Amino acid sequence: MSVKDKMSLDQYTSIVTGGAVGLGKSMASALAEMGSNIVIVDLNRNHAEATAQELRSQYGVQVDVIEANVCSADDVLRVREETVRSFGRIDVLINNAGIVKNAKAEDMLYQDWLDVMNVNLNGVFLMSQTIGKEMIRQGKGSIINISSMSGIIVNTPQCQIAYNVSKAGVISLTKTLAAEWAPYGIRVNTIAPGYMKTELTEKFFREGGQLIDRWMSMTPMGRPGMPDELQGIAVYLASEASSYTTGGVFSVDGGYTAW
Repeated sequence: MSVKDKMSLDQYTSIVTGGAVGLGKSMASALAEMGSNIVIVDLNRNHAEATAQELRSQYGVQVDVIEANVCSADDVLRVREETVRSFGRIDVLINNAGIVKNAKAEDMLYQDWLDVMNVNLNGVFLMSQTIGKEMIRQGKGSIINISSMSGIIVNTPQCQIAYNVSKAGVISLTKTLAAEWAPYGIRVNTIAPGYMKTELTEKFFREGGQLIDRWMSMTPMGRPGMPDELQGIAVYLASEASSYTTGGVFSVDGGYTAW
């Protein structure tokens, strides 16, 4: 099989949580370009529908939108049932949905801690467990968790204990699922982005300031990443090109974790 054929996602079905905007949208676009049908799972239906229409028009694939909360067992089960009903199978799951609430450890409200853990870690487990059962039935699948370099290092100068711990948990979850589910033909990997410029952060980076200067001085490449710079690794991990790759942590951070 040629490399081109291995990278093809023709006739695949891929679920992307938080796929309406930002990194999720970019990865969904990459998978659609390679031929995969897409299911966008997001709380913002308006943004999700706009992205879905864009992907349909540009790539000619089927794109469904499911408004759902990844922290709700009922919602997540509905995602699986509706996807299987529409497409017959689930080949790829990208767990991208996440939130951040920054605070010093001694000041952080416990409810804020719980909110971050619930979305960033519990939601990833719930989606993986629920969709993973269908992949086990199929005997094949690829789960791609979006963690962060924050799960590997402690960011500075901002304090974000809950985010860091949640993303470290995603990395451990990834490795554990990879080990448990390898016999079922399911690969589980995680992409760990660094500081990325998205629609939500573009103004922040454009205006600059001491915080941005600090971050970029600690990044060997000296710049933030762009959403399309996750597309290649997402396609690789989704496709047969990564057939011997599981339990991996793929840092895409401009070299931040190298220093």
